[in-house]
Amino acid sequence: MALRAKAMILAAGGGTRLYPLTFSIAKPMVPVLNRPVMEHIVGLLRRHGITDLIANLHHHADQISSYFGNGSSLGARLEYSREDVILGTAGGAKNVASFFAGETFIVIGGDDLADFDLGAMAAFHRERGALATIAVSEIAAEQVSQLGIVVTDGDGRIRSFQEKPRAEDALSRLANTGVYMFEADVLGFIPGGQFFDFGKQVFPLLLENGAPFFAWAAAGYWKDIGTPREYLEANLDALEGKAGVEPLGREVSPGIWREAGARTEGAQLEAPLALGAECRLEQGSRLKRCVIGGGVTVGSTARLDRCVVWPGVEVGEIRARDAIITPDCIVWA
Repeated sequence: MALRAKAMILAAGGGTRLYPLTFSIAKPMVPVLNRPVMEHIVGLLRRHGITDLIANLHHHADQISSYFGNGSSLGARLEYSREDVILGTAGGAKNVASFFAGETFIVIGGDDLADFDLGAMAAFHRERGALATIAVSEIAAEQVSQLGIVVTDGDGRIRSFQEKPRAEDALSRLANTGVYMFEADVLGFIPGGQFFDFGKQVFPLLLENGAPFFAWAAAGYWKDIGTPREYLEANLDALEGKAGVEPLGREVSPGIWREAGARTEGAQLEAPLALGAECRLEQGSRLKRCVIGGGVTVGSTARLDRCVVWPGVEVGEIRARDAIITPDCIVWA
């Protein structure tokens, strides 16, 4: 379903929880199945007919703008708002109020992996006459202490929030995914020219003022890529077809995807695997459940299981499981 809406992609943050992976790369640029995670978000929006996009930038801003350009290669029209001083999630949206032109708009993180039916979210939003709607995901009881929890009534109206409560104190298991739908009037709750946050400041104001504020239960996939462990899990989920993301290249055997120029040289391979362009796996190497970036070389004695290897890395004599291997470091997740 094509939506009449614009979208803002939040791409200004430093990704500090993902250190050391984000020391030298913008968090929206970290690769998931060998494409920047933000590219998957643009794809999600485009599939729902949302092609007028704006992204706020700060940390490694040029990496993002150089890669995505005006968005035309991805079937979108992408503009940028460069923030010399970070304005926060809500302050950033207020800063580009003219872009929304009084229309319904979506705010979504450029560093999360999501596969929601945004058309269903929009229908819910309209039916409730909502000013603001949060997409929420039902999580396991042991996860509530890691995320922001949303408490609703039977109609989905938001009553309160709990920030990372203990499992025994949690009033629900609905996690805030950071995917929001707003009417333009919400911008009236945000002061201009200063740092302001949706979760910490705008949402409490909406509750205080009795605004029509709802939570929509999303049935699709969502992963907060906040830590190296979550980043690794997002790649493996995508590799296993759980995130609505298809690997690049062609499937040369069940669960093994190969881009142009990838050479396996008699390596022992166990699906699922995604092999980037021009990578070379030497004879004797063993890989299973891995995402291998473009131009990677894997030596004959290497043994990799549940690993993500970034482009251009030379992997020598190493045995690694649950690891992210970059040109600068190995992160054991």
